[in-house]
Amino acid sequence: QVALVESGGGLVQAGGSLRLSCVFSGRTFSSYRMGWFRQAPGKEREIVADISSRGGSTSYADSVKGRFTISRDNAKNTVYLQMNSLKPEDTAVYYCAARTIGALLYNYWGQGTQVTVSS
Repeated sequence: QVALVESGGGLVQAGGSLRLSCVFSGRTFSSYRMGWFRQAPGKEREIVADISSRGGSTSYADSVKGRFTISRDNAKNTVYLQMNSLKPEDTAVYYCAARTIGALLYNYWGQGTQVTVSS
């Protein structure tokens, strides 16, 4: 069974940076597309960024383009989200998710890590 454990969240001032990490276990990491999602209070969960199984393809929500970078290290079974120039509106619980190659939906989720950006 796949397990995902996020870390790296916290409280940061606007303009600051954080780096989230997500460690994958239970299956072959390089067989999964990985994504970062977030959910702010009172809002629906939204995708922030995702990355292909080998890391050659990435995509980003318009709201984070140019500020966030998703990457992965398949040797360490870890996916990262580098968040720069953080804004108060980035405040949310951030979730790591895994999608089997060929699957339509993300089918494995971490427990989430809180990111709070103060103004």
